Amino acid sequence: MTSKITEFAAKNKIHFNNEALLTLALTHPSYYDKDKQSFNNNQRLEFLGDAVLNLIIAERLFERFPRKAEGELTKIRAKIVCEKALMQVAVRINIGKYLLLGKGEEMSGGRTRKSILADAVEALIGAIYLDKGYQAAKEFVMAYFKPIMENTANGVYYDYKSRLQEIVQAKTQKSVTYAIIEESGPAHAKVFTVGVYYHDVLLAKGTGKSKKEAEQNAAEKILQDEISLLRLL
Repeated sequence: MTSKITEFAAKNKIHFNNEALLTLALTHPSYYDKDKQSFNNNQRLEFLGDAVLNLIIAERLFERFPRKAEGELTKIRAKIVCEKALMQVAVRINIGKYLLLGKGEEMSGGRTRKSILADAVEALIGAIYLDKGYQAAKEFVMAYFKPIMENTANGVYYDYKSRLQEIVQAKTQKSVTYAIIEESGPAHAKVFTVGVYYHDVLLAKGTGKSKKEAEQNAAEKILQDEISLLRLL
């Protein structure tokens, strides 16, 4: 391993039997290894790590919340296994500092790019799984994702409507409104499309199996870019 990757392993207390796997996990597709004359990268490990992460989180949610239905568990898992959560983990382990990047990616800010950091965390999980097996991968995932999972399952990140209202009222002392734009599907399986408005201007649409779910999804779309939202107010 290079001294850079050795430092990453030491700082995060990660030991690999096959150190080449860790190097590969931290190698972005833009990186060219002059010594090996190759473009080996972490994309395949990312693919594997994504599947392993989903299984670990699904297993944990299944055990932790025996009374939650399949649909709710699926929704919770989707909010845990997402770029935002992976970014939180990436920041905690400071993975961006240690990535092997091509010059172009380095110059364009690749070390802080969300998609690159999220992919690297998944690749790292895939590498741990291959090197030490499922239990080791599970221990790593639970060490970093457990707080995110508990918060998400308990609704900390779920009430997007309240969060949106807080932001708007803090800025303008006014509020947003919601209105049903469309209802579709049979009576037993309706799908609602709801719009969220500010000063009669449509900010976003959301769909769901209930009006409440559609409203939450509409609010979430706006909150994906809070900076742009503030510019509108």
